[in-house]
Amino acid sequence: MGVFKKVKKGIVDRFENEFVVIEFEGSHTKDIPRVMVSPEVAHGDVVELHDGIWQPNRVETEKRRQKIKELEDELFED
Repeated sequence: MGVFKKVKKGIVDRFENEFVVIEFEGSHTKDIPRVMVSPEVAHGDVVELHDGIWQPNRVETEKRRQKIKELEDELFED
């Protein structure tokens, strides 16, 4: 449970059966039971722990997606 006390924000890496795999700073992942994750959460979302439930942070998720798009655009320029 130590990771929850230190880290309250992560990125949804994938869904595996009854678990959501969340990646934390330093590329550490943790399998979180789906019952502890909001049903609104999608792959790639930035999530934060609020009252024991992992909730999507829409603002941070959009910022992350924009940054990834910019990096892709730079990488694949003509």
